[in-house]
Amino acid sequence: MPPKDIFSLLGIDTPIFQAPIGSVASPELAAAVSEAGGVGHLACTWRSPEQLDRLFGEMRKLTRRPYGANFVLDFPIEDQLAVALDHGLQIISFFWGDAGRYVKRVHEAGAAAIQVVGSIDEAMRAADAGFDLIVAQGRDAGGHVRGDVGAMALVPQVVDAVFPLPVLAAGGIADRRGVAAALALGAAGVWVGTRFLASAEADIHPRYQDRVLTSGGDDTLHSELFNLGWSGAPLRTLRNATTRLWEEAGRPLVGQRPNEGEGIGTRADGSVIPRYHFGAPTRGVAGDVDAMALYAGAAVGMVRASLPAAEIVGELAGGLC
Repeated sequence: MPPKDIFSLLGIDTPIFQAPIGSVASPELAAAVSEAGGVGHLACTWRSPEQLDRLFGEMRKLTRRPYGANFVLDFPIEDQLAVALDHGLQIISFFWGDAGRYVKRVHEAGAAAIQVVGSIDEAMRAADAGFDLIVAQGRDAGGHVRGDVGAMALVPQVVDAVFPLPVLAAGGIADRRGVAAALALGAAGVWVGTRFLASAEADIHPRYQDRVLTSGGDDTLHSELFNLGWSGAPLRTLRNATTRLWEEAGRPLVGQRPNEGEGIGTRADGSVIPRYHFGAPTRGVAGDVDAMALYAGAAVGMVRASLPAAEIVGELAGGLC
């Protein structure tokens, strides 16, 4: 699949990619983004093959437009990837590690392969491996953050390093100004997460969404605090009851943190959510939402209204002109 033709070959009208924001990325959100001409994304790593089979079946009812499935390489993904390819998904993205070994398999299934990177080195390895698109994720991004360089400095260096391969910019982009800036840096499109937390279709707890709408960039924290279930992975979240508790205790190490492991809520299936768990609160969660992992990027202060996803795509697309 020639890199320069990737968007037209996939039938993508608008290179606005909704990042796979964990369980918050509902099928309704991903479908709405794709229907609006962008690219919706589903987080597939933590779903069973049976759950994915049902999920992709639901997506067929919601959209015939291309959308993506994302896989995190810190976890087993073989069975989940097989289901995605069997369902004929056209866009497969990988995060948190070198996914070069999967490129041939993805291409043989007729899909495009995307690698999310946090450094120039990673980008060059991905280009050599044959990926169709590179996502350059800056340190200012929300959620799990791969590298140490901000998007403003990282994106143009990745663009130069992998030319002519197209690059998507990620981190610190939440309005049309950020999109225009990304294109000025040489990006072919953008990969946006935080702005879609405030979408009508997101499966996000109302209290979490309210925090997104009322917070600023100074209210985010880059740490490894919410690491139960996924350790060794830096992340950016909103400061909250748990981050304050930890900071007031002097930022102790794992095993010595205040109230470590205590239950702070329950999921829709009745399972307990322990303090410091990496999962974000969805609509079905009950309990102390303010103590949970509230992912958001440094651009959160630009997000001031909850809108239908299609309107968000349109708002962001204004920066493409």
